[in-house]
Amino acid sequence: MIKGPVQHLHPLLSSEGFQADDSEPPHRFRTLWISDVHLGTWGSKAEHLVDFLRHHSADNLYLVGDLVDGWRLRSQWYWPQSHNDLVQKLLRMARKGTQVTYIPGNHDEVFRQYLGLDFGGIALRGYAVHLTADGRRLLVLHGDEFDAVVLYSKWVARLGAALYDFLVLVNHGFNFLRRKLGYPYWSLSAFVKLKVKNIVSFATRFESVLVREARKRGVDGVVCGHIHKAELRMADGLLYANTGDWIESCTALAEHFDGRLELLTWTEIRGPVGKPANAA
Repeated sequence: MIKGPVQHLHPLLSSEGFQADDSEPPHRFRTLWISDVHLGTWGSKAEHLVDFLRHHSADNLYLVGDLVDGWRLRSQWYWPQSHNDLVQKLLRMARKGTQVTYIPGNHDEVFRQYLGLDFGGIALRGYAVHLTADGRRLLVLHGDEFDAVVLYSKWVARLGAALYDFLVLVNHGFNFLRRKLGYPYWSLSAFVKLKVKNIVSFATRFESVLVREARKRGVDGVVCGHIHKAELRMADGLLYANTGDWIESCTALAEHFDGRLELLTWTEIRGPVGKPANAA
């Protein structure tokens, strides 16, 4: 039995409150990549992701880091039923045949001590190289390994995370008022990030470093998370894909059975959780 921090999650893996669904999801892909869910924070859109996985399935599922926010859980415990439901959904997918690979990030780095092991049918790995249906080799990793702030100034990274949490809190209140006035969801925090020059410059540098790493390893592209900015494009002749997050963007990267890649934005596909966007 695995002991240590993973063991503390065992009470969270009970099936209480989780409604199993044996029906086949209507949309099936060869591969799905998801990252930065940050379970353990109130800003996590775990209920959206559960809904997404009830409508989308895949032969392969990559959890590309920061599934759980250990930084936040160490200071304040927060774990509602929707977070438990998501853990159960992932374990159920693994039991039903989906190849699930979990690549821990910096917020769930505690799981890196278990790399190489399988837990509940989920493989914990430091990185992966995914072969697409059309023959491309993609390096899959969270990306914090190439973030100098995370590597050399952890207190700055933690301060930044705290400020980000505050911005998400303000965003939550802002959108509560918008809903009351009949306006759709709009991400104030995402808008602020796009307007801050240093953050935009950091995202550009991050992409360049990841693409250089992919080239060094002789692969055709890279799939990462970490910076909460969904992206799918060619950069310097290689593919750069970022899965986004499940706090603001609610995005996933999907591979079709012919190898085509697509970014899916769940809040654009559906409105309130469990209700189509065009429903009354």
